[in-house]
Amino acid sequence: MRHGRKLNHLGRTSAHRKSLLANLASALIKHKRITTTLAKAKALQRYVEPLITKSKDDTTHSRRIVFSNLKDKESITELFREISQKIATRPGGYTRVIKMGARQGDAAEMAIIELVDYNEVYVKDTKAAAKKTTRRSAVKKKVEGTEKVEKTVEEPKAE
Repeated sequence: MRHGRKLNHLGRTSAHRKSLLANLASALIKHKRITTTLAKAKALQRYVEPLITKSKDDTTHSRRIVFSNLKDKESITELFREISQKIATRPGGYTRVIKMGARQGDAAEMAIIELVDYNEVYVKDTKAAAKKTTRRSAVKKKVEGTEKVEKTVEEPKAE
């Protein structure tokens, strides 16, 4: 039985899987978005999110823990300097997996995995959200505007 065995082995030995996930995580941190198979993207999501959480606490101990998983100084510097500041207030869910469809060669399901705060398409604009009005107030303004137009039209006819 598979009780408590949630790790996807990805058809690899444990050493190969660890280095694969470390390389994918480094690439994700450097480039903020990568394209890979759906199974690898889901496995990477479970691998990299705890590392990003560790980066919120910038101590020597947390840097060593992350380095033991990633083994890439450039990506660790990027993670602890830029990414940790951008995700400081986010309580979790740092990555997003978007399905793309099947790859033409072997029909493997492909996906994009990206860091949530680095995608400009999905980031809500706070200024636009503040200017949003309800439909009722827009209708009321429209009705008030038409009354003014009618009054201005009627006044020249009366003179």
